[in-house]
Amino acid sequence: MVAQLVPQPHPILACADQVQAAVAGVRDVQPLYLAPADKTTALIELGRATAALEELRLRVLASAGDVAEAAGARDIGSWAACITQAEPSTARADARLAEALDRRWTRVATGMAEGLVALAQARVVVAALEALPADLDQDLLADAEIKLVEWCGEFNPSELRRLGRRILEVVAPEIAEAHEARLLEQEEQRAREKTSLRTKRLGDGSTRTTIVHPDLDADRLLTYLDAYTSPCKADDALTGEEDRIPRHRLLGQAFGALLEHLDPAKLPVHGGDATTVMVTIPLAHLTQELATAGVIDGDLSAGANLTATQARRMACTAGIIPVVLGGKGEILDLGRIRRLFSPPQRKAMRYRDQRCRAEGCTIPATWCEAHHLKPWSKGGRTDLADGVLLCSFHHHRAHDRRFQADKLPNGDLRFHRRP
Repeated sequence: MVAQLVPQPHPILACADQVQAAVAGVRDVQPLYLAPADKTTALIELGRATAALEELRLRVLASAGDVAEAAGARDIGSWAACITQAEPSTARADARLAEALDRRWTRVATGMAEGLVALAQARVVVAALEALPADLDQDLLADAEIKLVEWCGEFNPSELRRLGRRILEVVAPEIAEAHEARLLEQEEQRAREKTSLRTKRLGDGSTRTTIVHPDLDADRLLTYLDAYTSPCKADDALTGEEDRIPRHRLLGQAFGALLEHLDPAKLPVHGGDATTVMVTIPLAHLTQELATAGVIDGDLSAGANLTATQARRMACTAGIIPVVLGGKGEILDLGRIRRLFSPPQRKAMRYRDQRCRAEGCTIPATWCEAHHLKPWSKGGRTDLADGVLLCSFHHHRAHDRRFQADKLPNGDLRFHRRP
């Protein structure tokens, strides 16, 4: 009888088979009955095993250039995405990382193989190392790699990203500040190049606005919006409905308030005149509870509509010019903006009212808006006797036709739903 030689699989293929077999062996085993200490150990050890497997996968990926070329793929990442059903962008990022570990950052690869560096940490470490100056001494570069790999045992990817940015302060403090300045310049330039603002009408009366802009602009915007979302209250003030509004909604409402309070006189000249938004509304509609007005100027689409309620509210404080039309469309009044309360009047109201005059509200006067007790659309006068201070929340409520405001003997307004 002649013995037959059985071809042995490549050790990496054998490893893959063994791993799959081992995982299949515990597929039906429930971890529910593991002791707490064993669950901790299991998560740690499985994390180490995952890191080692990821290093092996990347090592194979780095050597697959010949296969990708034979398959006619554009690059290794595109080929890998095809055979593994991965997202192309993710597969290409893996291919770039695999090449970097194979050709340059071997200490990071060793850390992964030993289960000390997770895949997400490896991405951050490699990005930090490749951001270092190209002419950095090789010994300093090696020190930086060693230190970052060491930190992988203590810090998560986000923390490593911050530490990696300042690694030169540890290995080469004499050049760290200049390097940080260069990084900031590059980031600022990229941020300016990426800056964009897009809007999309959703068809339900709302518009989605997406902004990508520099961090400094975002910080300034949030600071201004916080001024509208976080007005101070007295220590003994009761929590009201405005305190239960989610923060993301408060910020959205604050953005609208910020736009309404921009001074058109300080904006750039637009079409030979101060930048303004004009709203057309028939006189009959202006006095009705349910009616519409049309926006005819500004960057809004021609023919955009808003309710007469909104037009009345905006006319209290915003730089909006209502164009009031007669029965045949002739202009009866243009420039109601001059009927806004003047700065001296608002100062007098702040002195008089001290706070939002909605019952129980303690928002201070400096955060409030001037409101006509008798709407100017119904003959109200812009004088102190007909004016009252309301915070942004209660000013919207004062113009919400679902609510009614009763004036109390002390001058406060008590809001309640209409029957």
